Amino acid sequence: MIDPGNLLAQIPMADKKGFPPVHLWNPPFCGAIDMRIARDGTWYYLGTPIGRKPMVRLFSGIIRRDGDDYFLVTPVEKVGIQVDDAPFVAVSLQVEGEGEAQVLRFTNNVDDEVAAGTEHPLRVLIDPLTQEPSPYVLMRTNLEALVHRNVFYQLVELAQSREIDGHEWLGVWSGGVFFPIGPLDA
Repeated sequence: MIDPGNLLAQIPMADKKGFPPVHLWNPPFCGAIDMRIARDGTWYYLGTPIGRKPMVRLFSGIIRRDGDDYFLVTPVEKVGIQVDDAPFVAVSLQVEGEGEAQVLRFTNNVDDEVAAGTEHPLRVLIDPLTQEPSPYVLMRTNLEALVHRNVFYQLVELAQSREIDGHEWLGVWSGGVFFPIGPLDA
């Protein structure tokens, strides 16, 4: 069995953003480990929650998504993990400015922060059966955070209506970009 502690020992210095350059590493695949990230952002190892936030923070720095699969990657090994929905949860929102000049800053469950905009888009999937929204914000290359329900309610309070392709939408501005969050004329 692969030991997650050995993975952490292989992590070199992080880049200027604080994250190791996992996108540059192409080690051999060493198999999957019994590690799972639940929809609520809780990390599990061997079915038990990882209670030490610094440990979760370290692991979150070496996660990579290739296609639909998630991996923990170091320069010398790559192991598969299970992610129930998204690897992160956006747990807080700070609003700066208003209208088209507004900037929405999201912080996730491992204290990473991004400002929604062209590099960190916000998207909302609507379940076709239940019509329940699932909002996401891009945190890092190919890695999203599910926006927590309370944070989504804050977005709804900030929402403005706008016509897009002949249909009325509710949406929010951030970084000069209008992000639709739900149709008004559905």
